Amino acid sequence: MANSAQARKRARQTVKQRAHNASLRSTLRTAIKRVRQAIVVGDKAAAQSVFRQSVSIIDRIADKKIIHKNKAARHKSRLSAQIKALSA
Repeated sequence: MANSAQARKRARQTVKQRAHNASLRSTLRTAIKRVRQAIVVGDKAAAQSVFRQSVSIIDRIADKKIIHKNKAARHKSRLSAQIKALSA
């Protein structure tokens, strides 16, 4: 348990920040799932459209350091490769 006023305040702030970060992570996962669902359906045009929106979300969350920039790049690369493979 936090003993000083400063530590108590820090604990309160951490709870609030953790909730916000969890919300952003959820948004990220939803964006990735939407692209994967479009890929499974097999509609390349729709997948590309959803992918463009998702890239923006992924980059925004990486900029806020919720996820590492390399993880963001890895997600974008893999999704892009799956979309490219649709036409083949």
